[in-house]
Order: sequence, then structure tokens, then C-alpha cells
Amino acid sequence: MIRTKNEKEIEAMRLAGTLANQVLLETSGFIEPGVTTQQIDEFAAACIDRLGAKSAFIGYRGFPSHTCISVNEQVVHGIAGSRLIEFGDIISLDVGVVYGGFIGDNALTVAAGSCSLEIQTLMDVTEASLYRGIAKAVAGNRVSDISRAIQQHVESNGLSVVREFVGHGVGRKMHEEPQIPNYVDGGPSPRLKAGMTIAIEPMVNLGAAQVQVLEDGWTVVTRDRKPSAHFEHTVLVTDGEPEILTCATRMGSKPAESL
Repeated sequence: MIRTKNEKEIEAMRLAGTLANQVLLETSGFIEPGVTTQQIDEFAAACIDRLGAKSAFIGYRGFPSHTCISVNEQVVHGIAGSRLIEFGDIISLDVGVVYGGFIGDNALTVAAGSCSLEIQTLMDVTEASLYRGIAKAVAGNRVSDISRAIQQHVESNGLSVVREFVGHGVGRKMHEEPQIPNYVDGGPSPRLKAGMTIAIEPMVNLGAAQVQVLEDGWTVVTRDRKPSAHFEHTVLVTDGEPEILTCATRMGSKPAESL
């Protein structure tokens, strides 16, 4: 069942989203060559605690970390540990927090030190596809309008969209209806309504689209072991411009992407 949020719930989600974004930005600034993924996770945990929130991830279906930290060929759901970040790595950092009973969920991908033009393009195209998808999150459109905008932009740039993992509704629970694929699957597509809150999160591979889950039961990697990028925002569907709850700005404040 797809739920819309009332004004009180939306305001609570704005607060959760703002905190989630603050943690994401502070923690991404901490990432540099020489730190471990465990140190990154601990930094994020301390930030979450300082803001009076809780991690939405740790303990969720048994997940053992406060954040998801996925490096290079890891697509999503990377577990913090002893892995050392090296110069040129790209790191997907996914942060979800619970505040006031509601969840803010967002992610970005950053390079440690620097990266090749090819990898920078991967990150730029993935981020641009996110904003193209967000632009379609308007009441009266369908979920497939979001999916199509993302897929077309990614594939027109010669990259691949991950199929097995998708965006989702979010609110009091981490995963609510509807699912938000980053590709058009040809099936029935729910109509978007004002008051829906959804997490849009393209996962894009430099190589082929196929992925697999490692033996830890969580970490998703590309089958060809080529790099992957991931960006995400929690978005409020409105009758006009979508509102990005994980940066507390309207869509119109984001410059148009050229890629």
C-alpha cells in the first residue's frame, strides 16, 4: 500500500532528511587515502549521535554497520571493516538516519584524492541521472517516468543501470511502497501523488549491468569487477517542483546538468 504523508509527517521527514544530509556531507569530507572503512563508519556514527539521531541501517535485517560504504567494484551495501582507502578509489557512502520516528536516506560517491576522467564521468553521469529522475517526481506522472529519465541518460552515455536493486518509498520504515526502478521494466507503474516520499537512487556500472552478492550476504559487487557509482536523495512528490528532503531545497535550486 502506497501512503502519502500529511503536513506534520512531511515536516518530520524534512528534519530527518536534513540531518541525514549533514551526516553524509561531513562524513564524505572525512574520506581520504589512508583511512579504513571502519574509521569512516565510526566518524559517521559519532556525527549521527551528536545530532541526536540514530542510524537507520545498523541492525536492519542484521546489517552490522552504521552506514553502507562501497568501494570501487562494490555497488551498494558494503560493510565497514579493515579495508584501507587508497588513492584513486571511489567510495559510495550511503547514510540513513532516524529522527522523530521518520527516516532520511541519501548517498553519494566520491573519489579519494583523484581519479581518471573515465571514472569521473561515471560519477558525473550517475549524479546527473539522479536529478533527471527527481525532475519527473511530480504528481500526475508515473514511477516509470522517473525510471525512464534515469535509464535514458545513463545508457545514452554508454553506461549500465543495475537492475537487481532499486529505489523505494520511505517514511516511518526504510522500505515502503512503491519500488522505484532505475529502468523501465514494462510492468504496471503507480501514479505519483502529492505527499508521497520516495528514495530515488541510481546505481550505475562502468561495465556490464550484472551484479552479485558476496558471501557476507550484503556486499553487492559488479560481476565484471568494474567500478560502480551510486547517488541518492529522499524526495517529496508535490503538485509542482519536487522537494529534495535530504538537502532541504526545491528542485529549481539545482543547476541543470549538462552530461
